Amino acid sequence: AVQYRNTDPGTGRVLVEQAGTQYAVQEPPALPISREFFDELYALPYMRAWHPVYDTYGGVPAFKEVEFSITSCRGCLGACAFCALAFHQGRIVTSRSHASIVEEAQRLSKQKNFKGYIHDIGGPTANFRNPACKKQRGGSACVERRCLTPTPCRELDTSHDDYVRLLRKVRSLPGIKKVFIRSGIRFDYILAGNNGEFLKELAEHHVSGQLKVAPEHVSDRVLALMGKPSHAVYERFVEQWSAVNRALGLKQYLIPYFIASLPGATLEDAIELAEYLRDAGFVPDQVQDFYPTPGTLATAMYHSGIHPLTGEPVYTAKGARERAMQRALLQYTHPGNRELVKEALRLAGRTDLIGKGPRCLVS
Repeated sequence: AVQYRNTDPGTGRVLVEQAGTQYAVQEPPALPISREFFDELYALPYMRAWHPVYDTYGGVPAFKEVEFSITSCRGCLGACAFCALAFHQGRIVTSRSHASIVEEAQRLSKQKNFKGYIHDIGGPTANFRNPACKKQRGGSACVERRCLTPTPCRELDTSHDDYVRLLRKVRSLPGIKKVFIRSGIRFDYILAGNNGEFLKELAEHHVSGQLKVAPEHVSDRVLALMGKPSHAVYERFVEQWSAVNRALGLKQYLIPYFIASLPGATLEDAIELAEYLRDAGFVPDQVQDFYPTPGTLATAMYHSGIHPLTGEPVYTAKGARERAMQRALLQYTHPGNRELVKEALRLAGRTDLIGKGPRCLVS
């Protein structure tokens, strides 16, 4: 809790902890980099290729995913409990200028293997472009409050107008056929303001069939522990996304990311999520397991079983068997998960979900 409350560059203090005959020292976080410095960094003459030493191995396959992507911003005002991003980039968002990004897009368009597609203009969260509020523009974020949860702060700047103008500039450049957005989108940030124009242009110009979003779970109790918005907020976004695509005559779908075994998540919570997936007619191809990340609130909950800011107990699935069961429930249709799912349902007293009925998860 002490470490967490001293991660803001405006109010953070030097922390010292004795360890035997030595001392661990945590210096206050650095201030966010300026837009001017950010632009200078990306104006440097990078090679835009893997090191030649990898040629003998056939190159770096993952390079294709980022070769024609553009970093627009750094930092994240979301402050999710399981994410370490705020520790190494900060909660105060910094972004590059339009001119800097347009110039990089022009350079990319001149590369010999460029096919006309910018794969991404984003960052940790694509639709965060500026500091969250006047206080953050002054160099400090609130220590005791998140910007978006449990409800958006009344001081939050929710406008997406700057991002819309940027995307329009890039997609109008000669040689650019399409600009995709593949970084994460904070759907609750879109809903927090009057951003219908951004949502329309996102669907019309920057998605190709699928939009990836991260609701993480459906249990409001678990979501609150993780610093995420309630499930009702995600459902509202689903409705708006569907409405926008219907109006455009498009069939584009949301691909939600969920995390198994989050701190606070019990077997009952995992079953609730499985039932939601059943009713939605969607079973994810990939499921992320929660893994402790140094410095985060969720990691402190995982190791201690206590919420470090409130002192309240937090249940955490630590055993390999229960973690496997929670993961299996999210992919309950996979034949290899059948016995794990049945075991989980029996342990939770939910044998009503075992059988041939339309609401059963497994037979």
